[in-house]
Amino acid sequence: MVESKLAPNPSAGKKGGLKAILSQAGVPIFFTILCVASIIVTDLDLNYLIGELVTRLGRNLFLVLSLLIPVTAGLGLNFGIVVGAMAGQISLIIITFMQVKGLFGFILAMAISVPLASLFGWIVGAIYNKAKGREMITGMIMGFFANGLYQLVFLMLIGTLIPVNMESEIAQAIMLGNGRGLRNTIDLDRIYYALDNVFARMFNWNGIIWTDKLGPWRVPLGAFFMIALLCVIVTFLMKTKKGQDFRAIGQDMAIAEVSGIKVDKVRITAVIYSTVLAAWGQLIFLQNLGSLNTFNAHEQVGMFSVAALLVGGASVKRASIWNAIVGVLLFHTLFVVSPLAGQKLFGEPQIGEWFRQLISYSVIAAALAMHAIQSKKK
Repeated sequence: MVESKLAPNPSAGKKGGLKAILSQAGVPIFFTILCVASIIVTDLDLNYLIGELVTRLGRNLFLVLSLLIPVTAGLGLNFGIVVGAMAGQISLIIITFMQVKGLFGFILAMAISVPLASLFGWIVGAIYNKAKGREMITGMIMGFFANGLYQLVFLMLIGTLIPVNMESEIAQAIMLGNGRGLRNTIDLDRIYYALDNVFARMFNWNGIIWTDKLGPWRVPLGAFFMIALLCVIVTFLMKTKKGQDFRAIGQDMAIAEVSGIKVDKVRITAVIYSTVLAAWGQLIFLQNLGSLNTFNAHEQVGMFSVAALLVGGASVKRASIWNAIVGVLLFHTLFVVSPLAGQKLFGEPQIGEWFRQLISYSVIAAALAMHAIQSKKK
């Protein structure tokens, strides 16, 4: 009997399925293998690793989630979230001068950051609309430009054009000795773990025993609550008219415009949402650390957040909450184990640090290259 030409080829189906899996989950699979191999090589204590990952997940995931809305709206990977991180840091500097502490200080910093981040996001979104198709490199350059302005204000203008009472104790603690410019490091002891320990303080105050400990691990419950709330809000947002507009623009701007969607306005809205969320994410990050590296804390926010999202299997056109969660877990597992692996294999932990940076930039470069190739094919 002659086999019909239309009969399906089982081996071809398996190859196609394998190819589809590798194209969608190849990067997470590769990083999982890399992380497992590094853990085996270093013989790392799993309790220590889990504790580090729980802390880093609470510290970094909110920032990575702030990238999702621009990706959905067709803006790609928003390297411009660095301006949102700056807005968060400015609000922290303000409440430090005001000497507000605790959860109220943290909430006040969130409130102050909203108008700042909204203004910055509006400016970035307006520039993105002038550079359609080149948003990622534009966002990166915008971050460098904003960093220059930020340093000008807090190195040169504060204490000169912006008056500061140097007789106050707080000014002496965070200003340079000559009365011009901020110190490189500002202690955030007033809001240290203000969010992370909120449930422990709240319920213990009411006489109910509550702890932020889960076995040997310290769990930032407040941060996880904020992250869970953001996931719910983003999921709900994508089902609303605004979310459908984001999706329509992400699929095809021309068709969306013909359909009556105000494309430029919606794109700016997406960037503002992302920038405000990035400001709050930076606040969550810094209250967990307990100190602010005044002039450097924001510099790698965009790079590392984008790299983590890509490691989780996201692309320039598609990203989900699960991509963010998996990406943060894998990327920060590599952060923890790579210096130890470098020490174990080569006797030099700096090799692990170099490898970590190589991976970060390589993942981003590969994602951008694949996006360019796919765009040419279309």
